[in-house]
Amino acid sequence: MAITEKRQEILKAALELITEHGFHGAPIAAIAQRAGVGAGTIYRYFATKDILITELFEELHDQLCLHLLDGYEAQQPIRARFLHLSAALLRYFITHPQEFRYLEQYFNSPYGVEFRRDKILKNGGERLPYRVLFEEGISQQVVRDLPLVILFALTFGPLLAVARDHILGFVALDERLLVLTVAACWESIKQ
Repeated sequence: MAITEKRQEILKAALELITEHGFHGAPIAAIAQRAGVGAGTIYRYFATKDILITELFEELHDQLCLHLLDGYEAQQPIRARFLHLSAALLRYFITHPQEFRYLEQYFNSPYGVEFRRDKILKNGGERLPYRVLFEEGISQQVVRDLPLVILFALTFGPLLAVARDHILGFVALDERLLVLTVAACWESIKQ
C-alpha cells in the first residue's frame, strides 16, 4: 500500500469509527485495526490522535467548501448567493451522512469551539464564504445587523436540524422542500 493510500485508509477508518462511537470511543488501536495497519503506523502520519481528528476535519471541511463553491458566483446579489450556499450545504449533508455526523460531532466538541472562535469571532474566517456573505450583506443593509454568531446560528441551526432529520428518516427532503427550507432560512436573516 502506498503512503498516501495508507494515510487515506487511516482517515477513512477514523471517520467510520468516530461517527459510530464518538471521539472517545475510537481509540488509535481500533482505528489501526479498521485501517489494516499497526498502531505505530498511524503515528508516522499523525503525531497524536488530536492531530488525526483535526486533519480529518480539515479534509472534510475543504471538501465541503469545494462543494459549496461549485457554481458559486461572487458577483451575484446577496440573496442569490445565500440560497446557493445553503442549498449546496443541505444537499451535501443529506448525500454525505457520515461526513455530516463527523462534522456535527466536531463542531459540538472542544475542537469545534476553537474553530468557531478562530474563524467566526476573530479575523481568521476570511475564507469562509458565509462570513464574507454576511459581512457584505450587513454593509449593504440586505442582512440584519446582528452579530455574526447569531447569523450563523439562524442559518446553520435550521439547516443542520433538517439535514439530521432527513438522515434519521423523520422527513424526506425532495428538491421542492429543500428550496423552501433554504428560503425560510433567508427570511430569518434578511433585513
